Amino acid sequence: MRSQSLGDDGAAPWRDQRLSPTERAEALLPKMSLEEKIAQLVGVWVGADASGEGVAPHQSDMLGELPPWSTVIQYGLGQLTRPFGTAPVDPVFGARSLAASQAQIVAASRFGIPAQVHEECLTGFAAWRATVYPTPLSWGASFDPELVEAMADRIGRSMRAAGVHQGLAPVLDVTRDYRWGRTEETIGEDPYLVGTTGAAYVRGLERAGVVATLKHFAGYSASRGGRNLAPVPMGRRELADVILPPFEMALRLGGARSVMNSYAEIDGLPVAADRGLLTGLLRDEWGFTGTVVADYFAVRFLQTLHGVAGDAADAARLALRAGIDVELPTVDAFGAPLVEAARRGEVDEALIDCALRRVLIQKIELGLLDEGWQELPDDVASLRFDDEASQDIALRLARESVVLLRNTGVLPLPVGSRVALVGPAADDPMAMLGCYSFPNHVGIHHSEFGLGLDIPTLRDELARRVPLLTHEPGCAITGEDTSGIPAAVAAAAAADVCVLAVGDRAGMFGRGTSGEGCDAVDLRLPGVQSDLVRAVLATGTPVVLVLMAGRPYALGPQFDGAAAVVQAFFLGQLGGQALAEVLTGAVEPSGRLPVSVPRDAGGLPSTYLAPPLGRRNKVSSIDPTPAYPFGHGLSYTTFEWSDATVVEPREDPTAWPVDGEVRVRITVANTGERAGTEVVQLYLHDPVAQTTRPVVRLIGYTRLPLAPGEVAHVTFGVPADVASFTGLTGQRIVEPGDVELRFGRSSGDVAAALPLRLVGTEREVGFERELLTSVRVEPLVAVPQSA
Repeated sequence: MRSQSLGDDGAAPWRDQRLSPTERAEALLPKMSLEEKIAQLVGVWVGADASGEGVAPHQSDMLGELPPWSTVIQYGLGQLTRPFGTAPVDPVFGARSLAASQAQIVAASRFGIPAQVHEECLTGFAAWRATVYPTPLSWGASFDPELVEAMADRIGRSMRAAGVHQGLAPVLDVTRDYRWGRTEETIGEDPYLVGTTGAAYVRGLERAGVVATLKHFAGYSASRGGRNLAPVPMGRRELADVILPPFEMALRLGGARSVMNSYAEIDGLPVAADRGLLTGLLRDEWGFTGTVVADYFAVRFLQTLHGVAGDAADAARLALRAGIDVELPTVDAFGAPLVEAARRGEVDEALIDCALRRVLIQKIELGLLDEGWQELPDDVASLRFDDEASQDIALRLARESVVLLRNTGVLPLPVGSRVALVGPAADDPMAMLGCYSFPNHVGIHHSEFGLGLDIPTLRDELARRVPLLTHEPGCAITGEDTSGIPAAVAAAAAADVCVLAVGDRAGMFGRGTSGEGCDAVDLRLPGVQSDLVRAVLATGTPVVLVLMAGRPYALGPQFDGAAAVVQAFFLGQLGGQALAEVLTGAVEPSGRLPVSVPRDAGGLPSTYLAPPLGRRNKVSSIDPTPAYPFGHGLSYTTFEWSDATVVEPREDPTAWPVDGEVRVRITVANTGERAGTEVVQLYLHDPVAQTTRPVVRLIGYTRLPLAPGEVAHVTFGVPADVASFTGLTGQRIVEPGDVELRFGRSSGDVAAALPLRLVGTEREVGFERELLTSVRVEPLVAVPQSA
């Protein structure tokens, strides 16, 4: 039963659902003591490991010795950290245990306030026996925000059913350097793709009643040298035009209610202490009213890693002043150091009240202060985290995200052919999983529990479809042992076709080749996998190179001999089935690259968002042209694009008002003998601007499934605001002048270009600008197939 401190009239107005959340929070806040206020601003990670063997470096430094549970919760508690995502726990048992903890928290608090519970959910609910979906790079490869939204809805429903209120996803960092280990967590290298896909994820999670947390605000992915937590050498213009737009889209189009700060320091100022970013921009300019939560240990890192705070109390002061409301994952700087600093007058209690107000409002919005709130869901006995509906979405997304980069005709695999399956990723279930999947993130420390899921490998699934299949691993993903390569070469030489599966093993902080803290020196395949590829290609047997990875690896001249190349970015628990279906032709490949695939493995990875001097030119001997550009992907059928035109009939069809919209259309036909899905992409080219601009950037796209002979019109409605950029004064503007809208099969394959002219006077636009290009597909009468 809840305890509560009543007003003079015996009522508890903060429980009155007739009042607004703000009114209820304002009624409660002045009745709370300083200790009770600050207790709402911290999380507690009761299952965390302080032995030094935990998930992250510095974890043991920050955890120390937690006091007894009764002492921790004596004034209440803001958040519970990852009760399901710290160790393997049966779903039903975990839900009952969480409910018991909540009951204790409520009983200990004078006001009976439950804790807000958060979990990781980047590739699904990060809990034992929960569906593992494809990683965000695969979301981007699908170019299918609607399916990503459906996935997030399923994730959110499973979390709410277990008593979880907040998910630490999505990651909206735009990839800037593929060597960065967390590239697998990003959706891609283009802000429009990241923003539209990320907003869709947010809509799904929020619709399920779970608070989506945007990560990592902002600049984290632009670290120097691709090193985790390294300083960010980025100007404010790059921040505004590349890094921030996905966050704007996720807030406005998705309705996210929480933001997590970035570990980054930009121009010498750590984001966790940047009031201009976390308050001036996020709250004052963008109008965000939700909570800002600290990335794990980020508050104390102001002292221990950044050196801008003298002690824990100083770190707490800087973070609160900047706009951080809740310290995660566990009580540290916002605990006793903050209480004592506030009592000494070193921290203004008004800062504490400001953060507390937002925390209370969010808890009220979640129903945690309602009279009818209950700790244990009614149907907990039937709780499952991995069901058929979730697996169906996971499989569909995996299928859509497989990218066919090259095909000389060897795919689909010929029926009845002898196939050698070689490579270290071919028979490893972990090769399907990203670093934030439960088996990789947590389960690796609890091998006695097993994976908790059935995760068929590529070998398992291909064997069901290819009777004449042999297998040799050849080598491991890491290490220098080449002793298995001769057997792999022999198997390939004896086969009609060789499927060669290479790639990554996701992990954390050096325990993998991809993932958080697993940064790469260059973009060569890990270990001796390149030696294996060269040896197998030398057999002369047609080779289908399958890359199962968390980042794009360089595919230079040494890989040109491959008859086909397939790219897959950690496809999740049903990725083996999706890959086997694509390889055998049961499913059409329809993924497109969310990142470019470089040709050179050296230290100069470059995304496609480059101005002219970032492209191949005569003033440098280095050619950064990728092996395969952003947006590239093939099908087993053929498509013809034609009749690109500006739709509106007007006196000057090239004139595009700086405050108006232009509608452009192209006709796409499936001219092959198989059904397939084309991804129609629209790019903006701005040849002359007051600041340097990318040669092209994505401003619209759609998936277009077509039967053989089927034809469709695809019309894009492009607001002029989409052409905006940060001008000389630092303000976002729409600048008059000549531009082109380019219909592209990829960023490097232009099917048609329409010259236009933005007309009018220069306009300033801000957060309320139009963010989306609309898309309309009109099916036409199918073209008869010739006999």
